[in-house]
Amino acid sequence: MPETPSGLKEAIRRKALDLGFCAAGFAAAKPLSGALEEYRQMLAEGRHGEMGYLETGLEARANPELLLPDLKTVLSVALPWPAPATAGGISGYAVIPDYHRVVGELLTALLDFIRSISERPVNARACVDSSPVLEKAWAEAAGIGRAGRNTLLIAPGHGSRVFLGELLLDIELEPDAPLDWNPCGDCTACLDACPTGALAAPGKLDAQRCISYLTIELKRDFTEEEAATTDGWLYGCDRCIDACPHNASAEPTTYPGFEPKDELANLSAAEILALTGSQFRKLFAGTPPLRLGLKRLKRNARAALERTNKQ
Repeated sequence: MPETPSGLKEAIRRKALDLGFCAAGFAAAKPLSGALEEYRQMLAEGRHGEMGYLETGLEARANPELLLPDLKTVLSVALPWPAPATAGGISGYAVIPDYHRVVGELLTALLDFIRSISERPVNARACVDSSPVLEKAWAEAAGIGRAGRNTLLIAPGHGSRVFLGELLLDIELEPDAPLDWNPCGDCTACLDACPTGALAAPGKLDAQRCISYLTIELKRDFTEEEAATTDGWLYGCDRCIDACPHNASAEPTTYPGFEPKDELANLSAAEILALTGSQFRKLFAGTPPLRLGLKRLKRNARAALERTNKQ
């Protein structure tokens, strides 16, 4: 059993890496005023589109102790996912098991380990892209990466194909220092690769023009302009990720639980339109698109076919 706080901290980090995370870092649970101001500005400018849920939980984002009483430390982790091998229009992260479940299970295992070696009881809360948490800002504060010009976190040596997760802990552990690193320099590859101009400026995303937003988050039918903007994608978009040099040079290590489903990798729009409800549920079981539902997936497929027919 670790005898010192630093020993406990490093034991936790080693366990996180053993579980499959590619990075783990610790931040003191203090308000992130700069990140919160950027978040408020995004809402004020309407760049979140129709994602009304992003307007809720502002108090918790400002004061994370509302999520866990007596919060002391935020442990941030990154889990790598594989480069896509798809010929269709489905994002690479959508043809593998749902990261919410996978990262959540790994965080539970990590928390079990922390409790087993801690000399005092540990209260905690696991967060995986579902709680009002400024996850990229916490990851930066914990020193596991920096946000790039496409707004995604870039982890050194692993690029931006990483899922983030957090453990909110009521034990005090020495924080890591944020990285003194500019991952982008003069590179504009992601901005140049975006076919819709959704990256209006470095680090500034307008969701209303983002293909991932349109094909995943938008719940209503497309306008004619929105249908054309989807650019043939059926679920998500990997353009800015694929263009990033950090992903081209990233270590080819991914979590072994992220085995792609071959039957999804090359699924066509015509095949989607022919799916029944039961076929859809069976085909997409355990993957992120299952939450989208067949109705919206077929909406995306119709837009993709319309684009093909006009070419």
